Amino acid sequence: MGTAASAPVEKPQHITVEFDVSCSIPVEEIVNISEQAGKAIMQIYNSADHGVELKGDESPLTKADTESNRIICEGLQRVSPHVPIISEENKTLPYSIRKGYQYCWVVDPLDGTKEFIKRNGEFTVMIGLVQGSAAVLGVVHVPVSGKTYYAVAGKGAYVRDADGTTKQIHAKEFSMTDPGLVLVGSTSHANPSNNTAMRDFVELFESPTFNSYGSSLKLLMVAEGDAHVYPRLAPTMEWDTAAADIIVKEAGGVVLQAGKITGKGELLEDWKDVLVKELPMEYNKEDLLNPCFVVFGKRRV
Repeated sequence: MGTAASAPVEKPQHITVEFDVSCSIPVEEIVNISEQAGKAIMQIYNSADHGVELKGDESPLTKADTESNRIICEGLQRVSPHVPIISEENKTLPYSIRKGYQYCWVVDPLDGTKEFIKRNGEFTVMIGLVQGSAAVLGVVHVPVSGKTYYAVAGKGAYVRDADGTTKQIHAKEFSMTDPGLVLVGSTSHANPSNNTAMRDFVELFESPTFNSYGSSLKLLMVAEGDAHVYPRLAPTMEWDTAAADIIVKEAGGVVLQAGKITGKGELLEDWKDVLVKELPMEYNKEDLLNPCFVVFGKRRV
């Protein structure tokens, strides 16, 4: 007696299951993690041995970077074990994996390592949460002052002092034609005196004041109203801006793309042509190198 032929069955690997995971993450938890990392950084900062070495790209790495990264990653894994982490000090996974992330943490455990080594106090801890390609939560802790800045999309931007006092912050309102605007730039990188693109940008303003600071402090200055504009026409990575990006936005400012750049600082696009498009920064890209960007406070039309 013959056996009936079985109908072909679709292989299991071609069957997919789609589901959403709901999770609530208290901002206070992320603030606490950043402050714990800040305390560890300060212990090393005040010690005799920073354990400085060079990474493959010749950028410096210290004991503080490594210890802060450990504290942050362990803390984030405890709070949100299902959310992947992109950190400057972790191995970056291929984009073929990362492009499927609905959410991811973007972390710089010690933003401003060069400033840390110089002992000028201008360094921060940065923890940002990205949804798709946009930052939606940001916490930036300043270890030397004890201040912590934070923001969530649609909820406003805030700063908490070392004594626990918390207040909402707002970017300063201005017009691009106002004289005497305050511009900020990098302590360790390009400045108007030796960079043609920066000099051209600064020349757009009437009698501006130009100050130099390290790390993400420059974005925070715009968010808090201590500066009007921060042009960055030099290389940065996504973890250098993600956390502070949403803080600026929630304070009433913007962070806009200003053209592609190489890791060596070669401009691939004219910043003027790109800036007028008003394009927001994007995160978890295939290439984690940021484009040039400009941070504006609250511009009057």
